Amino acid sequence: MSTPTAFWLAGRQATGEDSFDVTNAWDGRVVGTVGVPTAEQVEEAVAAAHAAEAAFAATPAHVRSAALDHVAKRLTERSEEIAQLISAENGKPVKWARGEVGRAVSVFRWASEEARRFNSGEAQRLDTDAGGVGRLALTRRFPRGSVLGIAPFNFPLNLVAHKVAPAIAVGAPIILKPAPATPLSALVLGEILAETEGLPAGAWSVLTVPNDQMPSLVQDKRLPVISFTGSDKVGYQILDSVPRKHVTLELGGNAAAVVLADWSSEEDLEWAATRIATFANYQGGQSCISVQRVIADASVYDRLAEKIVAKVEAQVTGDPSDDATDVGPLVDENAAKRVESWVEDAIAKGAKLLTGGSREGATYAPTVLADIPADAIVATEEIFGPVLSLQKVDGTDEAFAAVNDSRFGLQSGVFTHDLQTAFRAHRALEVGGVIIGDAPSYRADQMPYGGVKDSGIGREGVKYAMDDYTYERVLVLTGLAL
Repeated sequence: MSTPTAFWLAGRQATGEDSFDVTNAWDGRVVGTVGVPTAEQVEEAVAAAHAAEAAFAATPAHVRSAALDHVAKRLTERSEEIAQLISAENGKPVKWARGEVGRAVSVFRWASEEARRFNSGEAQRLDTDAGGVGRLALTRRFPRGSVLGIAPFNFPLNLVAHKVAPAIAVGAPIILKPAPATPLSALVLGEILAETEGLPAGAWSVLTVPNDQMPSLVQDKRLPVISFTGSDKVGYQILDSVPRKHVTLELGGNAAAVVLADWSSEEDLEWAATRIATFANYQGGQSCISVQRVIADASVYDRLAEKIVAKVEAQVTGDPSDDATDVGPLVDENAAKRVESWVEDAIAKGAKLLTGGSREGATYAPTVLADIPADAIVATEEIFGPVLSLQKVDGTDEAFAAVNDSRFGLQSGVFTHDLQTAFRAHRALEVGGVIIGDAPSYRADQMPYGGVKDSGIGREGVKYAMDDYTYERVLVLTGLAL
């Protein structure tokens, strides 16, 4: 039996009494064995984080920035190794894994830059009223305390980066809990963090605890900030269990791509179909902003549907380690079986299967459905698989109403050339982000990212997460000659 990979306890490697295997969803092989922290080790990590709060908050900005810059450089140097690891533990096609590493580099680079300019403060003269003569207010931001970052399996490096990098940038200790299915990338990040200098002991830990041990971490009063990415069910359970903590939730979606009547040339429809087919199936559809719904004006629907089906059928499904593969397996066979059952439910209720609809092990074929009834699970929930549905509408009003007819509201894409319609979409669509002229799956890691309704609360994106991890504190200076 191989020696388990160590986890990271207050910046140093440690092994527990138990371990678990990480398997490849494509062929079932074991790609790593990971140690599990004991209860005593978890307590040690939390206590160390709590003890480090004052020292970390006082760490000079250039020290935090240099540590973040080091991580960005080392991720770049080890990019191919880490991409292969992501593909092995996650089942993600390696070409998409390479993109994920590149995005994580960007996150740490942005955090390095933000750390240098963050918290410069805002000055306000208070002599606008007689009682404020000689007074000046300076408002700065300070960490709320230690952060518990809970990351999902679908982006095992980049969504970890979105927890860790902002915390280091503001000087907030972080306890990171990676997804049990995909902890290896986070542990490599720990290796790189351990190379940095100047961060106090306790500034960060990577604890590979199982999900059933998460509630005790969530409840710990020494972790006043929780940043969670995952399902809406678990996210709102966390929020309801700790109403006095500062909780940010990046949850699910059933993202819609809207194609309006003015997006009608062959070139337009070719672009829309390509982007929709690609981003309905990338990551095996296991992305919160994967295209799940296509809402098309009746004037372009038939031509668009034909192109989408052809481009979905052209997606290469297979071994994720092959550079030619577009669509790999889902995270495990149970996930693929769930997707299969939801598609079967839709077909049984009257939906038309245009392509796909088959499963082999953990791999589900890229699938297109049309005429999905309103009571089908696929119509209302996040499928988190390579399945999209087509819906015909009459005009912009009906299209936007269809987008909003969802309990989710993460991002939407609107294919239109009309600037007024673009601003109307921004105003009318009940989502956290509107992407014009492209699929809803576009995300730049520095922009605010998050949703409304059951898609969560708070925002990721380096600067915006830094705001969530901190609070404003005002200083009033008296007796000044302004």
